[in-house]
Amino acid sequence: MGKTNNAKILYGENDPEVLASEAARLTKAGYAVTQAAGRKEIEAALARERFDLVILGHTLTRNDRHHLPYKAKRSDEMTRVLVLHFSGHHHAVDQVLDSRQGENAVLNAVAELLALVPAGV
Repeated sequence: MGKTNNAKILYGENDPEVLASEAARLTKAGYAVTQAAGRKEIEAALARERFDLVILGHTLTRNDRHHLPYKAKRSDEMTRVLVLHFSGHHHAVDQVLDSRQGENAVLNAVAELLALVPAGV
């Protein structure tokens, strides 16, 4: 499993240990990952560059997992948003996933979402 294009991923968590380990898994799978710890860093990253996929991890607060998809879509409406540990429907979220489903579930969701991003966009 690995990237098929030059997709850029922003991965955000509140817990730095979870952030580092999950970002390392994505990097090992072949993705270019920018890490952001907490809401302020995620918002700053979205303000300074474009991402194909934003992953909002389970250690972010419920409020952050609700608010940040809007920020991601406002920065670029083509950006896909994957929220881990989320229930319910949110129109700015492209996919939700229970992070307890394991590493392969997350990697499969990333590959699926990035397949929706046109190459070279």
